[in-house]
Amino acid sequence: MKAEYLAHMGDDSMVTNCARVSFRKWKDKFDDSDVRLIHYLAKHDHWTPFSHPQIQLRITAPIFVARQWFRSTVGVARNEVSRRYVSDDPEFFYPDEWRSRPDGSIKQGSGDPLDEADDLFVRETYDEVVASMLDGYNAMLTMGVAPEQARMILPQSMETQWIETGSLAYFARICKQRLDPHAQQEIQDLATQVAKIIQPLFPVSWLALWNGELR
Repeated sequence: MKAEYLAHMGDDSMVTNCARVSFRKWKDKFDDSDVRLIHYLAKHDHWTPFSHPQIQLRITAPIFVARQWFRSTVGVARNEVSRRYVSDDPEFFYPDEWRSRPDGSIKQGSGDPLDEADDLFVRETYDEVVASMLDGYNAMLTMGVAPEQARMILPQSMETQWIETGSLAYFARICKQRLDPHAQQEIQDLATQVAKIIQPLFPVSWLALWNGELR
């Protein structure tokens, strides 16, 4: 998985100036009073000033991670690569380790890594299934099957790519949600990459949003 910076608009002072417009005020120099204002806005869930700064990223991740990520829709626009139009060989996600099911639970989450023998068996099985699906996909395309139908055979571990442009408020919200310890490890890994990109761009606002009450 990979998150790449493309562009952004604004900085911490954009947040405070958007808040101060209510009083028809504007400041050109960012100072300690702006820091206090940002923390006040975050603490009291005044989220609209944080919606004006925008960040654009290119993200590559497997389908099963992308579909979880896409559940957050407020404050973001996305455009994704489509297998209706692209028919080159897809790439697939290979985890560093295979995890066990958590004890006493049928819900989300993972247990400890599989032991060496089970891990080897799962890896070999996974490799065989992915190779079979890829062979089938290419065979269908060679036979003249429409790409929009041939893609049905591809697994959720297929990598996809999208560009998303979202507000600072959106990225803070989704990263807080996806870095929760109960979230799937793979989506936590993606959220970590995204947070590392955005935090230096808006250091005061990012800290305030993570310590505040923005949801």
